Amino acid sequence: MHPLRLYAECLRTPSEHGEQRARFSDGTAIPLRVDRYLGPADATDKRLLTDVRGPVLDVGCGPGRHLHALAARGIFALGVDLSPVAVDLARGGGARAIVASIFDELPGSGTWRSALLLDGNIGIGGAPARLLARIGSLLTDDGEVLVELDPPDTATATMRARIETPQRVSSWFPWARVSAAGVGPVASASGFAVSGTWSLGDRWFARLER
Repeated sequence: MHPLRLYAECLRTPSEHGEQRARFSDGTAIPLRVDRYLGPADATDKRLLTDVRGPVLDVGCGPGRHLHALAARGIFALGVDLSPVAVDLARGGGARAIVASIFDELPGSGTWRSALLLDGNIGIGGAPARLLARIGSLLTDDGEVLVELDPPDTATATMRARIETPQRVSSWFPWARVSAAGVGPVASASGFAVSGTWSLGDRWFARLER
């Protein structure tokens, strides 16, 4: 099954799909937190977004909880996601979002002050340096990227991933995992510097500056 199709089904009817996981080709797996994606921004999300400067580009926005939290603070934000279902859910909550790849021609090129790569989205496409370089081309000269990372003891690597539920399994797709300890070289290779890394609860983040 195509991963976007299975992801869409999980978003539409999460309770019917049981425990959802992301399985990686190195044999490891992590929970796919569809419940978190569909819910409102939690305390960690809100704290994380406190100092984000607008306008904001949310890459892989999903159903839009970060977009909704930013809109509540009066910050202009646009979400980009490949899933029409995710974008419909984001728009249904009042957010601005478009169905597109980050590598497509996008509105506002060179005007975004901040970009979000949360919920592991630095793994998109399996080439994090290429992804960050593309995002850098969309930012202002003083733009920054807020990135969610794997814990420091996780290996930074390119791999394949798939979505698994008790009933179904998606086809494999390219992905990458970047740890809090391994983000420096990835950032440098894409024209960024790491201005800070930190943890909130069990989640890890970094701020990257042009």
